[in-house]
Amino acid sequence: MELMTSKNATLNLTEILQNLSKSVDLAKNLISNCSPEAGPIGDSELQSTFEQLENTIRNIGEGLNSIPSSTFRDQYVDVAAKSISREMREAQFQVNGDQTNKPHKEPESENNLSDVSMLVRRDSDLYPGRIEDSIEGSSTDMPRLVDFLRGMVYNSHENSNNGSPSLKTLPQVAEYMEPLYDTFFCPLTKRVMEDPVTIESGITYERRVITEWFRRSEEGAEDIVCPMTGQRLLSRALSTNIALKTTIDEWKERNVNARIKVARAALTLGSSKSMIFEALKDLQQLCRSSQNKANAHNTAIVSILVRYLEYRDRKIRRETMETLRVLVEDDEHGKEIIANTNAIETAMKMLSSDHHSERHAAVSFLLELSKSRTLCERIGSVAGGILMLITIKLGDSADAFAAEKAGEILKNLEQYPENIKFMAENGLLEPLLRNLIEGSEEMQMEMGSYLGEIVLNDDTKLYVAERASASLIKMVHSGNTLTRKSAFKALTQISSHRSNANTLVESGIVPIMIEELFTRRIYNEPMNSDSEAALILANILELGVILDPEALQVNSRGHRMASDYVVYNIVHMLHNSSPEELNTSLVRILSSLTRSPDATTRIVSVIRENDMSHALIELLNSPKEELNIACAKLLTTLSPHIGHTISDRLCRTRGQPESLIEKLERTQITEKHAIFTNFLAKLPYQNLTLNLALLEKNTVTTILQRFNEVQRGETRTSRFTTPYLEGLVGILVRFTATLYDPQILKMARAHNLTSVFTELLISTTGSDEVQRLAAVGLENLSSESVNLSKIPQEIQVKKSFLQRIFSGCFTIYPTEEYKLMVCPIHRGVCSSHETFCLLDAKAVERLIGCLESENSKVVGAALAAIITLLDERVDVDKSVVLLSEANVVRRVLGALKDHREESVRRRLLWVIEQFLMRGGEGSVVFDDISRDRSLPSTLVRAFHHGEGNTRQMAERILRHLNRMPGFSNKVVL
Repeated sequence: MELMTSKNATLNLTEILQNLSKSVDLAKNLISNCSPEAGPIGDSELQSTFEQLENTIRNIGEGLNSIPSSTFRDQYVDVAAKSISREMREAQFQVNGDQTNKPHKEPESENNLSDVSMLVRRDSDLYPGRIEDSIEGSSTDMPRLVDFLRGMVYNSHENSNNGSPSLKTLPQVAEYMEPLYDTFFCPLTKRVMEDPVTIESGITYERRVITEWFRRSEEGAEDIVCPMTGQRLLSRALSTNIALKTTIDEWKERNVNARIKVARAALTLGSSKSMIFEALKDLQQLCRSSQNKANAHNTAIVSILVRYLEYRDRKIRRETMETLRVLVEDDEHGKEIIANTNAIETAMKMLSSDHHSERHAAVSFLLELSKSRTLCERIGSVAGGILMLITIKLGDSADAFAAEKAGEILKNLEQYPENIKFMAENGLLEPLLRNLIEGSEEMQMEMGSYLGEIVLNDDTKLYVAERASASLIKMVHSGNTLTRKSAFKALTQISSHRSNANTLVESGIVPIMIEELFTRRIYNEPMNSDSEAALILANILELGVILDPEALQVNSRGHRMASDYVVYNIVHMLHNSSPEELNTSLVRILSSLTRSPDATTRIVSVIRENDMSHALIELLNSPKEELNIACAKLLTTLSPHIGHTISDRLCRTRGQPESLIEKLERTQITEKHAIFTNFLAKLPYQNLTLNLALLEKNTVTTILQRFNEVQRGETRTSRFTTPYLEGLVGILVRFTATLYDPQILKMARAHNLTSVFTELLISTTGSDEVQRLAAVGLENLSSESVNLSKIPQEIQVKKSFLQRIFSGCFTIYPTEEYKLMVCPIHRGVCSSHETFCLLDAKAVERLIGCLESENSKVVGAALAAIITLLDERVDVDKSVVLLSEANVVRRVLGALKDHREESVRRRLLWVIEQFLMRGGEGSVVFDDISRDRSLPSTLVRAFHHGEGNTRQMAERILRHLNRMPGFSNKVVL
């Protein structure tokens, strides 16, 4: 590469390179012939191979030597080439007979003498000083570095075998390369002098040592003499030997550079653990000086050290990390070099080491790096790095050192704001909150923005609100638009958690948000503060279920959250076609206020006064789904108060009400689907206009299709599936309330709604509400049966139809060709299709089964449907008989024990009274009722504590059971 890039290259270099390449290939082939895989070979063949190898290597040496020195850009490269050439031209091999044909076992270091040659070829810094001697080719007695490294390899191997100390250490190698002169040594200490001074005798000493000599001589009252010559000194003057000091300093510098190069060479070779360990230790000692660090960086030592972080030996990895720490300590240039390697990622991995020493070295290294603001970003960007540091800081109580250093690193990482966000996301919120409360305006703005972005877990929601809400509210009042924006963003995030609603209210947020919503205006602000304020208020009121709107003060004038002031302003803003985001929040606020009866009354009054129902219904057509859902919820809540108004407006709005059903596509059921169906289901059942509008759009067919799709699994289910089905059934039920209309009656007969509701009583949806609604539908249908069932004049039925009739329920009158069928209860011709007869639909047994439900509403609805068979317009006596045979009395008595709701109990007692009145004493029904041991106590409680009708029924039943004295109608004369 050096030759190919040289500007001084000549044409014959190509030929030289080609010859070198051929020689290298030949050498490889010769070596492969000697490998164990090549099989056993004899001594003579091996000797021949070695001779060829010697010639080949010598040819390579000659080729290198033929390259002119002017070709190279760097003299060090020329020195390396000449040295390699000299070694190769002197190469010799010999055959050791007792090793022939035996596999060659590589030492642990996996290095041999060829490593040294390879090192020389690729490292231009190995050959120090004396460049001119190498260029001239003059011989010298000074050993070359390769010789010493070779000796170190051997000595290291000897150490590993017999434990003897190394003959030469790295500093000794460097000192031998840079020879010491006698003049460098102080005559007294025998050490190299730091500050050489010359005295009157002309001898040079170490300043500190000769000064101490003079002081002791004075204390002993002796003549002061030169320690070496004994010459009496008349003057104690010390003259700095500048020339010698300069020479020693230069020698030290060369010696240090040589030691660095030797250490680098040792690490590059990596011959043994002891050699690597010694090189690392020497580098740590040398690089405590800033100048030496610079020299080390110039040799690209960092890239070599980083590779040793993956070394198999743990001690080597630890010492490597410590060496890197020394290299970057108080050295910004060194940290920049580290930033271009993977040392930071590796150090993060070492934090999870099971060995304390390795973990300590990694955390100390990262602590040093974290002092640089530039590297704070790099450290924080390591995947999982901040999480690991937080884990060590908070969780590792057994390693106090690592925990302390990890805390210091995290503190330093706060210099880069993005790291604070990472800390918060990984569970360490304190830095973010501290900077939000105590930081500069710019920092507060940034922290507020982060707080709005991160997802808080349940354990920290309340803590964050308690710590940060006051500061965030204060930031809202700031005139800085960016600060206000970040504060609103954070408050929106905090207010979206249920546990924080009360905390924010106590912090005084409601008056501030009301002010932002109704009165404060900052023109040309690039955000809608009223939308943000409305959203925060909506979150607080919606989630703060224990908040009382009547007691929530919104300003200093005494207005409350449920006051006319708030309601009128919100409705006025809705009436003015505000942005959809704002409208959504305003509607949510109104929905939350409906928890207060007084506020509901005000909302209803204002809506009527301003004719706002039309505007709310129009919002159902908004493309924004969240707004659709909020409006549907509010209208559903208001339907008990202004349901007919809503229904009429809905029918006069383009695209309504059919779009509430048609938009339910055959995809996964969403919240919107469930809310819309329940909205239609909760509107007044008796509103004929709405029912006809739905009928006109073929809604019933659509509903039955949707229901069947869900039942068959053709539509993906979700947590909204059950509410959606409840809404569909509720819409069907509403038609049964207006059966007096011919069109609706025709539809009910066409779709056989009696059978539909009967099947729903045992539906697999698992919803009590579906059962209740089905029972309500059957009640409404059965109530019309007595009107629809007519006494026959000449109604004839085919015999084949008679076979489908429930045996025993109908009286059969024979005629000539046909038979006449009459319902025993309704006294006319009945069927589930035409007259909605519960007997023909076989719904009675299923209704009776619903009496065992744990849901009181289901029991009440089922009783109401059964009671239609005991109406005074039907044949009650026969109905009592049929119901008795279905064991309804036992179910009613069981339900009376389990349910104490007044409305349910009243119906249960009414049924019992009817059976006692119709059955009479001595009947099976009377015996079943009188033998029930818990009934008397239940009746007594109802008599004492029940409401008017319930108490009267309890009293009458007790008289029937002879548990209470009755009045006789006989006149006693």
